[in-house]
Amino acid sequence: MTKISPEFEDQILTEGVLSVSADVSFISNGFPKYKLGPNNQILEEPKENNDGPTLKEVVERETTHLSEQHKRLSVRDLASKFDKNLAAAAKLTEEAKLREVASLEGHVLLKKLRDALEHLRGRLAGRNKEDVEKAISMVEALAVKLTQKEGELIQEKFEVKKLASFLKQASEDAKKLVNQEKSFACAEIESARAVVQRIGEALDEQDTTSEASKKQDVEELVEVVQEARRIKLMHQPSKVMDMEHELRALRTQIREKCIFSVKLQKELAMSKWAEENKSCLYLIDGSETLGAYLRIQPRSENAPQLSKCAIQWYRVSSDGSRNEAISGANKSIYAPEPFDVGRILQADIISNDQRVTVTTACPIDPAAGLGSYVDTLLRKSNTEFNVVISKVNGQDHPSHSVHAFHVGKMRMKLSRGWITKSREIYSSSMQLCGVRGDITNAAKAMYWQARKGLSFVLTFETERERNAAIILARKYALDCNVMLAGPDDRV
Repeated sequence: MTKISPEFEDQILTEGVLSVSADVSFISNGFPKYKLGPNNQILEEPKENNDGPTLKEVVERETTHLSEQHKRLSVRDLASKFDKNLAAAAKLTEEAKLREVASLEGHVLLKKLRDALEHLRGRLAGRNKEDVEKAISMVEALAVKLTQKEGELIQEKFEVKKLASFLKQASEDAKKLVNQEKSFACAEIESARAVVQRIGEALDEQDTTSEASKKQDVEELVEVVQEARRIKLMHQPSKVMDMEHELRALRTQIREKCIFSVKLQKELAMSKWAEENKSCLYLIDGSETLGAYLRIQPRSENAPQLSKCAIQWYRVSSDGSRNEAISGANKSIYAPEPFDVGRILQADIISNDQRVTVTTACPIDPAAGLGSYVDTLLRKSNTEFNVVISKVNGQDHPSHSVHAFHVGKMRMKLSRGWITKSREIYSSSMQLCGVRGDITNAAKAMYWQARKGLSFVLTFETERERNAAIILARKYALDCNVMLAGPDDRV
């Protein structure tokens, strides 16, 4: 700042300057240190904070720590913690009130200081007047900053009130929990006391009984004591958990009994069917389950050889009134596909104008776990299976390399690496079913006609993947208003 000459200093002393009110109090012994930055911006010099963390930080840290450990603290300790934090919040509220009073006094002081500088600016000229104007701008900037501090103080006060309200409610809840736990403990103590009283009465009666029955009665009393202790130590959640375990075990037993009952009924039906078809020349051998394959076997040496007979497989309707021929299923081996689940299969063997009909003893059962496996695959937008091409357009495929078969929501694709063998959207010309010819691993093979003039026989790694691919493709095609089935199938 410009140095003031002695004459000017004497002039200032002689002139009257507005005095600051004596009733203004200060929180600290000195003003904060400020300096002017660019554009007359007030910059506050950093001050060393030798004090510890503020009371608000301590309350927040304690609240966080309490929330993390509330599962390991007792209800009484929890209530005590909330009471302590509530007292700290009240103390913080009082501190906020003091800051509010100090802020009001600061506004009064800055206003009087600015009035004094304004009065002084009117009496000065030249370089000294510029210094006074700078001082006035600093005072105005300090007033703006003080207003900002007031806004922060109001926000802090609101947060403190909110925190105090929360802690007060939590303290009341904790006290309610303490009273509730106390009532529960009193009830348990009374129950245990009644049990002990009954035991004492039983012991008094035991003294009058004979020595022979004394041992048995003591054992019963020990069991009663153990049961009483178990009831006393056992909490309500553990009771519910034990009941759930017992219910789960009962459900498991009922499910096992049902499976065993169904198995017995199926064996009984197969035995009855075998008795009724003793005189038949042929029978269908194999597990009547999706994922297996069925084979026609001769039962008599007089039965004609199957290689010289004409064979046709049928699906029988649920009421047995209609037979649906399975196109292409004219071999002694047939692997059921998802369309066959719940249906009885029938095979006609024709030799020398004689027709012999054999049927499965029971409807085809679904594969275990196939439904949940398909539900898992339906959550994906695209499912990929590893397959081997067995035939292309009815001709054997010499290469046995592994290809990728993609089943998507809009199309299917067969590829090997970057080479795409076929990629077609679902259309009415597309066909899909289980293989119906005489092929190795028929239960793993699938027939796919991508379009007219292009068909494949694909062999999957497992029977479950083959059936899942058929179900997925038919589900996605049905969403596109396309029904996928085998050649000449009536669906």
